[in-house]
Amino acid sequence: MKLTVVSAGTTSPSSTRLLADRLTESLTKQLGAAGETLEVHVVELRDVAVDIAKNMVTGFASPALQAEIDAVTGADGVIAVTPIYSASYSGLFKSFFDVIDNGALSGVPVLMGATGGTPRHSLALEHALRPLLSYLRAAVVPTGVYAASQDWGGQDAAELHDRIDRAAGELAALMTGAPSRRRAADPFAAFVPFDQQLADLGHLDT
Repeated sequence: MKLTVVSAGTTSPSSTRLLADRLTESLTKQLGAAGETLEVHVVELRDVAVDIAKNMVTGFASPALQAEIDAVTGADGVIAVTPIYSASYSGLFKSFFDVIDNGALSGVPVLMGATGGTPRHSLALEHALRPLLSYLRAAVVPTGVYAASQDWGGQDAAELHDRIDRAAGELAALMTGAPSRRRAADPFAAFVPFDQQLADLGHLDT
């Protein structure tokens, strides 16, 4: 099975990548216990940031960026993690998903995660990330994982670990469930433009 991990962290190392790695580790263990093997591909958005910006203004993806887009849209599951700036996802994270065709993630199981300096930004998962991924028709798991700075140590670390395992378990269930691995049909795939419908009617009159 193929997993693509999207990390929008801008530093190396970053707490965003750390959370992405923890989620991947938990998912790998849970799928392994179910007899599944996992092929993991990590997309570090900072490495293709310039390519994303050029795609935004030209409409064309570089080979490097296209390879990363293909890795996301062709995966059996996706983990997408972003830092939170000004109570929302980063501009780099949003720009990457903006250059992905609408519907290309249709039916793909996605686990969303985010990091920030304060717990106050945790709601960004629900008011920003979930609507974005749902708009792309992804199958977003119920549990999103937010990690504030304080969550990496002490009692909060245990609670973060539990959230990670719960969310990874939900992603594993979607990835291994037969219905969830079938891409949802595009309801507009058979759409016929209005002018074509009129032309067809005219042809029938003759």
